[in-house]
Amino acid sequence: MNSIASDSYTVHFNEKAFNALNRHLKGAHYSKIFILVDENTHNLCLPQFMAEIEGEYVYEIIEIEAGEIHKNLDTCAQVWEAMSELDADRKSLMINLGGGVITDMGGFIASCFKRGIHFINVPTTLLAMVDASVGGKTGIDLGPLKNQIGVINQPQMVLVVSDFLKTLEERQLQSGFAEMLKHGLIKDKKYWEELKLLSSFDDMDEFIYHSVLIKNEVVLQDPTEQNIRKILNFGHTLGHAIESYFLESTAHETLLHGEAIAIGMIMEAFLSKELTGLPEKDLKDIKDTFLKRYEKVVFTEEDIQTILGLMKFDKKNSHGNINFVLLNSIGSPVIDIKIPNNLYIKAFEYYKD
Repeated sequence: MNSIASDSYTVHFNEKAFNALNRHLKGAHYSKIFILVDENTHNLCLPQFMAEIEGEYVYEIIEIEAGEIHKNLDTCAQVWEAMSELDADRKSLMINLGGGVITDMGGFIASCFKRGIHFINVPTTLLAMVDASVGGKTGIDLGPLKNQIGVINQPQMVLVVSDFLKTLEERQLQSGFAEMLKHGLIKDKKYWEELKLLSSFDDMDEFIYHSVLIKNEVVLQDPTEQNIRKILNFGHTLGHAIESYFLESTAHETLLHGEAIAIGMIMEAFLSKELTGLPEKDLKDIKDTFLKRYEKVVFTEEDIQTILGLMKFDKKNSHGNINFVLLNSIGSPVIDIKIPNNLYIKAFEYYKD
């Protein structure tokens, strides 16, 4: 499986990933290597990762608590303080070994520490492999609001090792799979059709590779998300608001990212039928596909009003306008669409029925 080159870094896969890492470490002469993990990746992934490293280096392992709820400035401050106490300098390296929380936050921590040190992303979840670790977006949440603080800064490399997927529960795999389905919806109808037929996650390498190709192609065209890169946010305007609401709510179980985005994609597909010509058969296909894989969530009127209020914090908004990515058809997106207020409730009703 060939590596995928972006502007300033490369995504390496499986056995080639560790070869590339060892070459890089040998030539870079870092003063110290910091490996950021949570308690899960510390136990389940770090031993395998360390076994592949050739050569003698000075390592420090920094462990944070797992979960989106810890993706905040307080956690960053704790890590920065630990790095300072452990004599990190501008020639140190941060390796982010974990899911999207680790790669998003670790990239942000590295980008800010002493005005920026090198970092490498080693995603261990399906979601991070196909989405979070690729493209240079780093960031943390502000309260329940997703990714409000962050910078776009590219890693030295990304290492995708599919063996790490064996450490995941089915629910986590399904969460990442939602982003892969999104890649088909925004860019490749044939890929969408192939993904719909998958009945297990046993052999994902070629699909992970294809998703990374799609995301990388989009990011190369628009690294700072001024236009075409916005298509990667299909399902995320409503989906992120839903995810934020369930993250903060004490009355509901927290939703994983992909679970919330799946809901968002159904609703935004409905908006696409109403506003940008998505055919009825495509809308039905999208709804049926997601509801086969993701359990339906019940929303009260109060839930809906709070979720709609959270949408004003979406990062694609400008000049007071909430901007949506919608579909003309499967594989054909359109950006910066304004939604009439009366359609939001109809989108929730469509999801519910």
